[in-house]
Amino acid sequence: MNKFSWYDAKSIEDAVEQATSTIAEEVYEAGGEGSVFKSGGIDVWDLVKEGLLSPRRIINVKTIPGLDQIEFDQKDGLKIGANVTLTDIENNSDVAMHFGALQSAVAHAATPQLRNSSTLAGNLAQRTRCWYFRSIDHQCLRKGGSECFARDRRGGENENHAILNNGSCVSLHSSSVATALLAYNASIHISNAKGKEEVIPIEDFFVSPAADVATENILKPGDLITKIHVPTPKSNTKSSYIKQGARESYDWSLGDVAVVAQMSGNQCEEICIALGAAAPTPIRIYRAEKMLLGKLLSAENAQLAAEIAMEGARPLTLNGYKIPLFESIIKSALLEIT
Repeated sequence: MNKFSWYDAKSIEDAVEQATSTIAEEVYEAGGEGSVFKSGGIDVWDLVKEGLLSPRRIINVKTIPGLDQIEFDQKDGLKIGANVTLTDIENNSDVAMHFGALQSAVAHAATPQLRNSSTLAGNLAQRTRCWYFRSIDHQCLRKGGSECFARDRRGGENENHAILNNGSCVSLHSSSVATALLAYNASIHISNAKGKEEVIPIEDFFVSPAADVATENILKPGDLITKIHVPTPKSNTKSSYIKQGARESYDWSLGDVAVVAQMSGNQCEEICIALGAAAPTPIRIYRAEKMLLGKLLSAENAQLAAEIAMEGARPLTLNGYKIPLFESIIKSALLEIT
């Protein structure tokens, strides 16, 4: 671990200024990644210990007032500060009342101890947990190498990896919370290095390996997530979330699904189906959504939607089980809202 300086940010503006100041540039020129933001620090410390991150300065944004608040208004929706912990979201009464799939996704993330420390922004911005990316012995595509060690031609261990959109890199994004936020059409507020605020739909926040294998999201140096906004669901909205791990106790997701739908009786008026641990980014299954519009959510239609969702899947040597797994949890999640 290299030496680094520490700075407690006083405000959003202060944090961004420190990250983009002349001092930060001088630090960057000395080697390493320059400045990085830290709140809960779960992934930052892991990356540092694993030799994947060598910051010369760590800017502590946990000290910024106001970023640890959850606000809900029927008109304006849910606003979750970047420093809000997963435990805070899980225990929030407004989240429980209006955003059931989000509460369930948060409750199934990590362990209680980690949820007490993990912040929402950090959870969304974390890097892949692919064991080849995290290994110092493998210079994979995401680290500037020339190949993906998880792919079949390398005899890779790929039982947990992507089955959809798995072209060059088959790693997964690890946030199950992102799956639920995608189903709710959430957006992410970012204060950028130019001092302006950007509002990005969560679907556009994540970057696929096909677009840029070196990164997993659109954040640039000096960009700071400040809050996440989730619009208020309509009164006839129902939601569900299912996560399947290898064990009953805490484990990374083998597959998870979030469904948010506006229902008229048992008929589907609008619907979002989001999958996690299926592709390198959380994804919506638009083909299955379109098929269900105006239809009754019967067991037959739920099964058909699940099969449509898996069209185009390209399983690797060891993860073919994911196709029936996803078909099962998608069908179950759809039937839960009937």
